[in-house]
Amino acid sequence: MQLPVVYQKAKEQVCKIWTTLQPLLTVHVGLASSATALIILEQCGKNKGYQERDACGFHPEGACCVLGGPEKIESRINMKTLWKNISVEGVDIILSRDTGRYICDYTYYTSLYYGNGRAAFIHVPPLSESVTAEFLGKALQTIILAMLEQCGEQRD
Repeated sequence: MQLPVVYQKAKEQVCKIWTTLQPLLTVHVGLASSATALIILEQCGKNKGYQERDACGFHPEGACCVLGGPEKIESRINMKTLWKNISVEGVDIILSRDTGRYICDYTYYTSLYYGNGRAAFIHVPPLSESVTAEFLGKALQTIILAMLEQCGEQRD
């Protein structure tokens, strides 16, 4: 599902995912336009600091995702473990604890909040000659399968 670059609409879609589909895990993928051959695994979402206006010129009430929500929420997926144990030839994978304060982090925090930490966020580079859609699809498949393995271990 493609989410709009609009805070309120993105939040509505994320809430809909959690209430109607009730997934084991939701994986969000966002574009890191400054990265060239780099996949970034994001560990946590932050609730406050959303001053930048969205595509419709708005920013969230109180500059936060969830009024009264925790300052940050960690994913139940241990991105550090994932980062240490996974490799994809042709692209570097790094770990991050700061998704930024725009739609990516807003969406991630909202998903972590409504999914009780059962969400993940991956920043990917733009498509290029070296990072094709097929290549990126296979890389994401490898990463997501490893995330699902972690989910299975947590349920045992």
